[in-house]
Amino acid sequence: MTTVRAAITQTTWTGDKASMLDKHEAFARDAAAQGAQVLCFQELFYGPYFGITQDKKYYRYAEPVDGPVVQRFAAVAKELGVVMVLPIYEEQQTGVYYNTSVLVDADGSTRGIYRKNHIPHVEKFWEKFYFRPGNLGYPVFDSAVGRIGMYICYDRHFPEGWRALGLNGAHMVFNPNATKPGLSNRLWEIEQPAAAVANGYFVLAPNRVGREDNEYGEDAVSFYGKSQVVDPRGNYVGALGSATDEEVLVRDLDLGLVQEMRDDWQFYRDRRPDTYTDLTAP
Repeated sequence: MTTVRAAITQTTWTGDKASMLDKHEAFARDAAAQGAQVLCFQELFYGPYFGITQDKKYYRYAEPVDGPVVQRFAAVAKELGVVMVLPIYEEQQTGVYYNTSVLVDADGSTRGIYRKNHIPHVEKFWEKFYFRPGNLGYPVFDSAVGRIGMYICYDRHFPEGWRALGLNGAHMVFNPNATKPGLSNRLWEIEQPAAAVANGYFVLAPNRVGREDNEYGEDAVSFYGKSQVVDPRGNYVGALGSATDEEVLVRDLDLGLVQEMRDDWQFYRDRRPDTYTDLTAP
C-alpha cells in the first residue's frame, strides 16, 4: 500500500501580489511541516479573481511558465522536497494568455503544464476577455508521488476531460477553483465525487474563500471555500474546508484504492467508445 500525504489551500485576496506570494509560501512550508508530499494552490493563486470584471490592467498578472512566480516556488519545492501544482496566469507570448497549472516536481523541475480548456463567459466570470482556450489536451505526468492530472475550475462541468485524464493514466487529479455561491452550490457537492467514482482516481479541489471587496468593492463576490479531497469511491477524505476562513487541508491518499476501485468497477473495460462517436461531432 502506498500512502501519499497531500495538501490543498484556500484563501482570499490580501490586496497585493507580494503578500499573496508570501502567504502561499508560508502555506507550502506549513504543509511540508505536516508531512505533505504534494500541494496545490487555488486558481490564479497570487492575484485576485479578476474574471468578475473586464479590465486590461489585469493582463499584467500574466507571466511565462518559467517566470518569477514559478521560479520562486520551484526553489521552495526543491528545498522542501514537495511536488507543487501552481495555477498561474500564463503569458505564452505578448497578447496570448492562458489559465494554466504548472506541475513542479519535488526536485524543483517543471514536469509539465495544463491549460484550461473550457473558458466561461457569463456574469462576473468574463474569462474569455483574459484567456484563450487550452491547446494541450489532457496530459498526465509522472511525479515523485505518482501520476498527476490537472483540470481547472469550470472544466469540472465537462465529464469528457475527467475521462480523458483517467484514460491517460491519472491516479490523482488536481482541480483548483474560484467558485462562488449560486447555481454552483449543488454542483460543487456532486461533481468531484462523481468524477472520482466514474474514473477511479483521487480528486483534489481547492477553492477560494471570502469576499474580495478590497479589490472590487460592492461588485465583489464571496467565494465559499469548502475545498475537498475525494477518494476513488466518491467519499470525502476528511472534512471539507471552511466556508469562511483560509485553511491548509492535509489529507492522506491511499493510492491502493485506485487499483481496488478499478478492479471492483470495470468502467474502463466496459466503456464503448465505438458508440460515442456522435459526442465528438461539432
